[in-house]
Amino acid sequence: MARSSSSSLSPPPSPPPPAAATTTPTTRLRARKSSTDARVTLYSLPSTTASASESPKPAATPRKRKAAASKAEGNDGKGKGKARAVKEGTPMKQKPIQKELAVAHPAPENWEEVYELIQRMRAEAGPAPVDTLGCERVPTGELSERTKRFQILVSLMLSSQTKDPVTSEAVDNLRRVLPGGLTLESILAASEKTIQEAICKVGFWRRKSEYLKKAAEKLRDDFGGDLPKDIDELCSLPGVGPKMGYLALQAGWNINAGIGVDVHVHRITNRLGWHEKATTQPEQTRLNLQSWLPKPLHREINKVLVGFGQLICLPVGPKCDECLLSAQGLCPSARVVSPKKRRKVGEKGGVEGKEKEKEKVGEALVGVEVVVEGEAVKKEAEEEDVSGLGEAVEGLLEQVKDEGKRLDW
Repeated sequence: MARSSSSSLSPPPSPPPPAAATTTPTTRLRARKSSTDARVTLYSLPSTTASASESPKPAATPRKRKAAASKAEGNDGKGKGKARAVKEGTPMKQKPIQKELAVAHPAPENWEEVYELIQRMRAEAGPAPVDTLGCERVPTGELSERTKRFQILVSLMLSSQTKDPVTSEAVDNLRRVLPGGLTLESILAASEKTIQEAICKVGFWRRKSEYLKKAAEKLRDDFGGDLPKDIDELCSLPGVGPKMGYLALQAGWNINAGIGVDVHVHRITNRLGWHEKATTQPEQTRLNLQSWLPKPLHREINKVLVGFGQLICLPVGPKCDECLLSAQGLCPSARVVSPKKRRKVGEKGGVEGKEKEKEKVGEALVGVEVVVEGEAVKKEAEEEDVSGLGEAVEGLLEQVKDEGKRLDW
C-alpha cells in the first residue's frame, strides 16, 4: 500500500470564529459607600466593547438630578421649590405682619370675671420674675431715651428660649464689659467674641451674638440709629419677630399696636378655652385675642398672664389646688389634686416633696415650649447644632409622662 502524503494526515482546518454579537452588553453596577456620609454612589463598570482607556463615570444621584431640574426651572436649588423672585444678592421682600382677622373671633364667655380673678391672684402671690427682670425694668445709670430703647430691644432679643433671670444677667454683663456701657455704638465696636462671652448662658447665644451685630448695623444704616415705630420695620431686624416687635413698641415708644404673645400667653389662653378652635401658633393666638379683647388691655395682658404662668399656671404640674379659677369652675383644664396629708419637704412620699419634683420637671420642660419668632428663629434653630433636638424633645416628653404617673398628677 502506498504511503499517505503528509498533507492527508494534517488536522482539518479550524472553523472560522463566530461573528461578533450585535446585542448590547449588559452594564454591571458597583455600589460604593462614602466613609464620610451616608450617600451611595453607583458606578457603571466599562462594558466589553468600551475602550480600555475610558474611565468609569458616576451615575447621577437623585440629589443631583433634582438640583439639575430645579436649575432648569430657574431655581437656585436652595429655595425649597420656590422660584427665585429676585436677583442674586438681593434680599427677598419681607411678608407684612397680619394686623387683624377678616372675621373677628367671638369673645369667650365670662372672660371678664376670669381676667379679674387672675389679676387678683397675681397681686396676692407677690412679684413674679417678669415683674423684676423683664425687658421694661429700669436700666442703671443716666441714659438717653434712644439708648433705653436699644437696651429694651437687646433684652427682648436675648429672651427667646431663655428664662428671665438668665436674660437679665446677660444684659447686665453687656452693660459691664462694653466700653461706655450697652449702647448701639458699643455693640457696633465690640468683637463678636466679646459679645458671646457676655451672653453665653442664653439659648442660641452664638446666633444671637450675630443677630445683635447685624441688627445694630441695620438700625444705624436704615433707621438713624434708633428703633423704628412700625411693626414691619422692627421685624425686618435680624432675630426679631412679632412678639418682640410689639413689646418693643409698647416699652420703647409707648405705642400699643398689638399683643406680645409668648409661651405663657399662648398656653394659658388655650387652657382657659378662649379659642373656639385650639391654636397651634402664637400668631393665631395673637390675632384671636386682638379681635375681641379691649385695646387698653393689649399691653398689660402679656405681663399679667406671664406672671400667672410663672407662679401658678405652670407648664407642668399647674397649682390648680391654689387657683381661684379652678375653685369656681371657670377653668375647663383644671385638674383634681387628690387630698393627701402634707409632710416635710423632701420626705419620701410627702406631697410637698412631690411638688418640688414636679416643679423641677416643669423647669426642664420650659425649654421644650418654643415659640417660633418668625423666620429668624427658624433659621437660628436650623443652623445651630440641633440635629438631635427632635429625639431629645420626644425623650423629655416621655420622661415627663412617666413622672406624671409616678407623682400622681
